[in-house]
Amino acid sequence: MSGQGCRYGQLICLLTIGLFASGCTAERLPKEETSAQQQFAARMEGIASDNRQSQLSPLMASAQRLAPFANTDAKPDIKVKGVYATAWAAVGGRFERLVELIEQTDLNAMVIDVKTDSGQVTFPADTAMVKEIGSASHSMIADLAGKVEELHRRNIYTIARLVVFKDPYLAERKPEWAMRTKTGKLWRDPKGTAWVDPFREEVWRYNQEIAAAAASAGFDEIQFDYIRFPENGKRVDEEVAFPASNGRSKADAVQQFLHESRTKLAPYRVKVSADVFGMTASSDNDMGIGQLWAKMAPELDIICPMVYPSHYADGAFGIAHPDLQPYRVIQRALGDALAKNEALRKQSPAAEPAAIRPWLQSFTAVWLKPHLTYGNVEIQEQIKAAREIGIEEFLIWNSGSNYSYR
Repeated sequence: MSGQGCRYGQLICLLTIGLFASGCTAERLPKEETSAQQQFAARMEGIASDNRQSQLSPLMASAQRLAPFANTDAKPDIKVKGVYATAWAAVGGRFERLVELIEQTDLNAMVIDVKTDSGQVTFPADTAMVKEIGSASHSMIADLAGKVEELHRRNIYTIARLVVFKDPYLAERKPEWAMRTKTGKLWRDPKGTAWVDPFREEVWRYNQEIAAAAASAGFDEIQFDYIRFPENGKRVDEEVAFPASNGRSKADAVQQFLHESRTKLAPYRVKVSADVFGMTASSDNDMGIGQLWAKMAPELDIICPMVYPSHYADGAFGIAHPDLQPYRVIQRALGDALAKNEALRKQSPAAEPAAIRPWLQSFTAVWLKPHLTYGNVEIQEQIKAAREIGIEEFLIWNSGSNYSYR
């Protein structure tokens, strides 16, 4: 565990000693002194609570938030319903508007970028590799721990989103860790973006250090995104050399990264999740990008298929224009995900696969002809479709963090 984690443990011990010395356990605290964590649990269960942060000292408040997790292996299970916030949306007036949206609806969670798809680390992560690379030199969130603490005080579950293998910043500064052509040049995707090599374990260490720093800041969950190889796998394989593969498949590399990352994050008692293509739930192969449900789901607490109707080709699931039929697309896509998990349970009855928490569409795909304008009605259709087949959790995606959800 990091030094920060050790300090948290000492803080919990101090609280425990103090409570026993006073002859009062946390469960016996009077109502007006209900801890922030008890309020958090109440909101997560959907129970209205007028109690807000008590007038405890900062030391006591921090200890009480952490104490409930001292003797557990992970954060409490809740039905997460959240929105995505860019790092810029997590500061200033936009942040307050997002918090108000959560507090005024049935939402209870916020996903915040801690590392973007440009490779920028959005907070001053105090790790050797980040300092060497310089990826946090222009961080937007100056006090990440304080930001997380504020969200916890307001009973909001916190998720750190960390983009992994789409990292042009790291690829440019450590070209030996990047995907390279068979002639030795830096490989770039059709948009000119360089990627790091998912087989390179140095890349794993770098991202695991950032994940640990985010966990130390107090996040409830670490969520890995772009946990894959670039699209159009056949072309990539023709152009790119993978000297670090050592006989492993792409799906093996993704699985091993997740397995090792979850193990290394265990001391922080955070949930571990990963975003996957929506088609990962329906495909019987890794689609050339290394995302194979059967290999990923057992390594995660939560798996998050991005089942945006606009991202399915015309004719998918027998639907002429999927973007126009959000309810039908969600039911079909998540039905496939449930079937994948059921198959895993039959193969390994003792091993429970990851819970399914989909990303839902909260944007209008204006590039499609025809397309549907997505507002609150269309979001609610997606939520209803998921709920009717037993999936209650969801995350809502808008790249600019602008939401019409009500």
